[in-house]
Parts: sequence; C-alpha cells; structure tokens
Amino acid sequence: MDSRQAAMLATGVARRGAAIKLAVPAGILFFVMLVSLGIVGAIAGNSSAFASSCGPAGLPNAQYEHDENGGGSSKDSTNGLHAQQLTNAKIIDQEAVKAALPGRATLMALIIALQESTLINLDHGDRDSVGLFQQRPSTGWGTKQQIMDPHYSARMFFLGDKDGDPPGLVSVKGWESMDIAQIVKKVQRPDARYVSLYAGQESEARRIAKEAGIDLDRAGRATGNQPTTNPTGSENPSGAPTGPAANQPGCNKDGGQDQDQTPAEPGKAFHDSASGWPAEVKNPRSTADAMAWARREADSGSKGWYRKCLAFVAEAYGWNFSGTTYAIDHFYEAPMSMRHHDRNPAPGALMYWRTSSRAGHVAIYLGNGQIASNDIREPGRISIVPATDIESKWGSVYEGWAPPYFPKGG
Repeated sequence: MDSRQAAMLATGVARRGAAIKLAVPAGILFFVMLVSLGIVGAIAGNSSAFASSCGPAGLPNAQYEHDENGGGSSKDSTNGLHAQQLTNAKIIDQEAVKAALPGRATLMALIIALQESTLINLDHGDRDSVGLFQQRPSTGWGTKQQIMDPHYSARMFFLGDKDGDPPGLVSVKGWESMDIAQIVKKVQRPDARYVSLYAGQESEARRIAKEAGIDLDRAGRATGNQPTTNPTGSENPSGAPTGPAANQPGCNKDGGQDQDQTPAEPGKAFHDSASGWPAEVKNPRSTADAMAWARREADSGSKGWYRKCLAFVAEAYGWNFSGTTYAIDHFYEAPMSMRHHDRNPAPGALMYWRTSSRAGHVAIYLGNGQIASNDIREPGRISIVPATDIESKWGSVYEGWAPPYFPKGG
C-alpha cells in the first residue's frame, strides 16, 4: 500500500474502494506526522485505539469515493456512517438487554466501541483486529467471520469466553463502579499509552444513546447471564441449558422434574416460511426424515436427552456430534446470510434461544408453530410443544433461526 493508505488504515477509517485525492508528498508528510505523535505503530494486547485520530470524539471521518470519470468531485458519506453508528449502538444495547445487564453496561460498551472503531464495523485494524471492538481472532475472541457479526462481538464483549479468557465485562468484579480506564485495562487491554483516551468518548456515547432511544439508566444485574458450569464443575458439553434457573423446567440443580405444567401465556406467534436450504446445507438425513425422527423420539418416551439439545438436533439430522460446544454458538457457525432473527422459520429449521446460562437452547421447528425440544415438559424427554413455550415457560430470549447447518458435524 502507499503512504496515504497506510495512514488511513492506521487511523481506522480506510475502507475498501475508497481513496483520498491528495498528492503523494502530502500523504507522506501526514504519515510522518502520525508516527511522530505515536498514533501509528503496533499496539499491544487484544485491542487498539484507532478512534483517537479520527477527529472529534465518536465522529467518523468522511469517506471519499472517486467519481467514475476520474473528475475532481468527491462524495462525503459521513451521514451514512452515522446511520451505521446508530444501528450498531442499538445492536449493542440489544445484547446487553438480552444478557440482563444494566444500562451502564451499554454505556461502557458504546464508549469503548467509539474509541476502537468509531462504532463502525471495520473489517480491518491493528494486526488481525476487526469489528466494533477490534477483537482479535488470534487471541481467542472468535473467528473473523464471528467477530464481524455485531451481535456476536457485543455478546463477547459483555460475557467473554466460556473459560474467562478473553474476559468479558461481567468477568471484571466490581465493574459497575469502576471508571472506564479500569475496565479498558481488564477487558480490552490496550497499550498503556492509549488507556486515557477512552474517557473522552463518554459525551458522544451518551449523545448517540439518546438519539438511538437507548435507556442508559436501565436496571439490571451486574453479573448478567454469566458463563456457567454444570453441577460437577466441568464445562457442559451438551449445548443445552444449564444452571439453577427456577423457571426453566428440567434445569433444576437436582435434576428433578418441574411439576408446574400449567399452560403459560404464549408470546408472539411463530409462522412458517418457505422451505428450501442453501446448497451448502448437506446432512446425512433429509429435512423430512429429520422431522419424522424427532417426532418418533418424542413418541418413544426416552429420557436420555437431559441437557442435550444440541446433540439432539445434530442426531436428528444424522450426525453423531455437532462439533460445537454450546447451542447458542452453533447459531453463529452459520454464515450471516443463513441467520434470521425473525419469527418466520421454515419447517426443519433450527431455532435458538438465549437462556439464563451460557449454553442457550436449540430445538427443531416442525411447522405450525411447533417445535421438538428436550426438557421442556420433563427432564430428558423430547416433547412436541409450541415454540413460544421456551419464552413463556423458561423466560428465555429468542435469538433466531437458521437452516440445519453443521459445518463441524461428524
């Protein structure tokens, strides 16, 4: 790359297909100036601090695009970038709400995302850093594809990895009373020279939150829905709901049956969409056969599926294992084009919920608003129930649906 592109990349605003029409000598002088200020250079840890050199706090520099005729005019797309900021802010807040975190968690995330990426979902950064929070695949934050999903990266920022490394916000004891610099040191871990820059984004974070309709005074739990372990202390490999949530049938610590079988008020109904999967979706068992197998398993009365929701859906489609540890993570194994957050799944699709535990829950959609799910009526047993029961009986949060895609299945 030339000196102009290098300078833009260092400040976090270079975009594909964009170039500033400056003379080469001017670009070189600008790059030298950045080096002298210490802005350009390797930044240690899991993160970088690009936004400090992007003009006023939280304001992304305009992107300029060459006109097709090579003339001297250019197009300022700052307004488009601001729209992206608002969209990303809302996604971050959605993930905080789903994790039962207070509004202050959203504020901390917005401040940090503004400093890291100007709240724009960048596909580049220092070394292999990408996304809103400039998380690095090489340091355990996930694959590049995962991190580029704002929902995933925000959830990782809040909850961290299952083993606590990298840590999330809830991993930092007492974070709710810490200043932003202390939080940044423990979660983002940037070069010490840049820690003080984050606090300067608070006013802009509050302004964006207000514009996006985000309640920063919202109550919540400081620990949120933290990663949990099963009663033996080992990580739960099943991908099914874990933890002692009293309102989750079949998830009691003692494994006893939840006796409350009274029908709960359903949530918003689920409706069928057209069937048919992308060509990449290839399973040992067809969709029709998988649905029939799930129904037979429900009729069999078997109680061998306790906390094994991901194993159940994988076996329904003919796999011995899914290849993914947690149910909610399996949703993000699918490409973004396959993930749907609407309530119109196709029969045979896999539906996902986030529960009060790290693992989440997955079930097979059978059509007409019905799913085949383990543990919902009796621990270990598969039952055919309304899909809304997962929300109304367990208090879980619907994440979305995807085709039965098992890229790591075997």
